[in-house]
Amino acid sequence: MARMEDLLDLYAEPFDPQRPVICVDEYPVALTAPTRAPLPVAPGLIAREDYEYERHGSCALFGAFQPLAGWRIVQAHDRRTAQDFAQFLKHLVDQDFPRATTLRLVLDNLNTHTLAALYDTFPAAEARRITRKLEFHFTPAHGSWLNMLEIEWSVLAQQCLNRHLPDRATVQTEVHAWAARRNAQQDTVQWRFTTGDARQKMATLYPAELNPTPERT
Repeated sequence: MARMEDLLDLYAEPFDPQRPVICVDEYPVALTAPTRAPLPVAPGLIAREDYEYERHGSCALFGAFQPLAGWRIVQAHDRRTAQDFAQFLKHLVDQDFPRATTLRLVLDNLNTHTLAALYDTFPAAEARRITRKLEFHFTPAHGSWLNMLEIEWSVLAQQCLNRHLPDRATVQTEVHAWAARRNAQQDTVQWRFTTGDARQKMATLYPAELNPTPERT
């Protein structure tokens, strides 16, 4: 419960450009292409596409979402390795938030989500430079739904990934356009689940001393 309350308290904090709260996560994408050219739109007819398709492998999306700013970035990588994770963190530190003092990152418990990934990827001095600007906040076990980027992934799947995307370059072009559009509109998530809600709705999961049973008279 401590991890959950840590995240909920973090989400409740006011906007701080020097110490932004950023949700980070990965999302797998299957690369597919139709086996037959679709029939185009015609008078009285919608576009028609055959149900058969062929697989072209897969890629991994690395995403970051700053809820209080209505900002997100999505990168398509060939793989989802510790090195890819480290490169993504470096991009956040140096390119997206160069003036911030600390990036407070919300992450799930994937085995690549470690500061050691930076030391496995960069020289020690460079890894240390990056880690000094990072603060990890992990979701509890089976609690990845507490990462607001999960909601963004759902929107992305409905608005962008619901069609054939044959290669990583195409995926990157499409997700970049999607993110740019949502950033321009400052679309965000209206998070309403608070620490108080958690203590009330999940009372049975808390230690007994936090939720004492009323004495009978």
